[in-house]
Amino acid sequence: MSEVERESMEFDVVIVGAGPAGLAASIRLKQLNPELSVVVLEKGGEVGAHILSGAVVDTIGIDRLLPEWRDDPDHPFKTPVTDDQFLVLGPAGSMRIPNFLMPPLMNNHGNYAVSLGNVCRWLAGYAEGLGVEIYPGFAAAEVLYNDDGAVIGVATGDMGVERDGSHGPNYQPGMALLGKYVLIGEGVRGSLAKQLIEKFGLAEDREPQKFGIGLKELWEVKPENHRPGLVQHSFGWPLDMKTGGGSFLYHLENNQVAVGFVVHLNYKNPFLSPFQEFQRFKTHPAISKTFEGGKRISYGARAITEGGYQSVPKLVFPGGALIGCSAGFVNVPRIKGSHNAVLSGMLAAEHVAEALGAGRVNDTLEGYEAAWRASDIGKDLKKVRNVKPLWSRFGTLLGVGIGGFDMWVNSLFGFSLFGTLKHGKTDAASLEPAAKHRPIDYPKPDGVLTFDRLSSVFLSNTNHEEDQPVHLQVKDMELQKTSEYAVYAGPSSRYCPAGVYEWVDADGNALTDGSDVADARFVINAQNCVHCKTCDIKDPNQNINWVPPQGGEGPVYTGM
Repeated sequence: MSEVERESMEFDVVIVGAGPAGLAASIRLKQLNPELSVVVLEKGGEVGAHILSGAVVDTIGIDRLLPEWRDDPDHPFKTPVTDDQFLVLGPAGSMRIPNFLMPPLMNNHGNYAVSLGNVCRWLAGYAEGLGVEIYPGFAAAEVLYNDDGAVIGVATGDMGVERDGSHGPNYQPGMALLGKYVLIGEGVRGSLAKQLIEKFGLAEDREPQKFGIGLKELWEVKPENHRPGLVQHSFGWPLDMKTGGGSFLYHLENNQVAVGFVVHLNYKNPFLSPFQEFQRFKTHPAISKTFEGGKRISYGARAITEGGYQSVPKLVFPGGALIGCSAGFVNVPRIKGSHNAVLSGMLAAEHVAEALGAGRVNDTLEGYEAAWRASDIGKDLKKVRNVKPLWSRFGTLLGVGIGGFDMWVNSLFGFSLFGTLKHGKTDAASLEPAAKHRPIDYPKPDGVLTFDRLSSVFLSNTNHEEDQPVHLQVKDMELQKTSEYAVYAGPSSRYCPAGVYEWVDADGNALTDGSDVADARFVINAQNCVHCKTCDIKDPNQNINWVPPQGGEGPVYTGM
């Protein structure tokens, strides 16, 4: 265990993360054995504060977890999908792909356009009603082990630590929460999951995990531009045909429209800015008319797991398991992961309850690892396992076309002509030196339809206490200068969707082209961080490590 003296609390099960996976696991545990003591830690100041997703939800998981949920008048699923559209965008026009050409699994009818944050708030109410203890504002910062190396709990981060690492006047040490089993549901690229994957070699014999960055705005639009239940996806412009990504427009209730843009993080050009590409996307004639006379009310960004079936790490380690997006259960072509998150939380809970019932403690839940590929999670991911590598290999038009054909073959015949393709490089290794590319001239925002990053971060309600250690840890600052800046022209200043990173000269002027290396200085505006984890993923040297700030800090998303 940690050498720091901490108060401790003991539970049967400790769950890290109050997302769909963690909350589903807590509910399922209580359904199976109401006597179990279960605690859920959430780093956001409230449940849902750090949850960001499209989202169109397939309710297969909710249906199994809470079969009577439709009888609850307070459920958040108010807008069923009524129209499903797929567009290919060019610089000035668009082409709709007929729905009959789309593989059946891409059909969204029967799904719901919804705020995933509101879904989590609703699930938290169910969990608490069953006796689950939920502690928002407590970031799990450390894994605790016993003398045999098994996980026995987690410790929350210390509070009141000064920027230089000293203990301030309001210092409080973190608390140890000890459990017979620990479930890690931190979401994409969680700091504890990353440590556990490395320590226990959980990614051995797996393909590298792949990621995208998803950017989202919530708008209130004019009633005449609102079509409740319309779900629209697109790919193509403004990205070139070699850069993967796409968009979504989801028409929710109350004249609200969620608009988002995803860029696959295996892009090569260090001058590309996902945020700027998102802003450009909204100016397309097929898109902009939705927002005429409307008002942007929220903004956020989050990394997305895209590796799929062949990149899922081993899920179990002595004392616990990975669930939800910590395991990488997103279905990329469907742009959906919450259904698999709920199912994985339930599946893990069932194996934990079985183990506890047999008197087992802190061992490896091999049954959960053995079960997931034969479950609905595995079946869902296996059908689409080659879409991402085909897209990466052949580009957007050809790759998506072949990927669609492969999904049809998988759906009709249960196999793929390609077997299971490999992903190859990590997203960090995919970035190419700046000398191979030209800078991209992005238009200035108009403040009406397109915006800058700082005004966007303001809408995310992000807040961090500035007098604390920077939670974005640069391992080697000299390497950052000689490589990330001098070789790659400082892509951190562009891939970050919140303006956290800047390269400046001695006078504080922005540097963007890799010049003036001797005078270049790396500035980290950690208070802007929306916890998307893109820097932890895309830095070409893997030189930036994201760790949780003090509990409760970061964005406070509403309706996202």
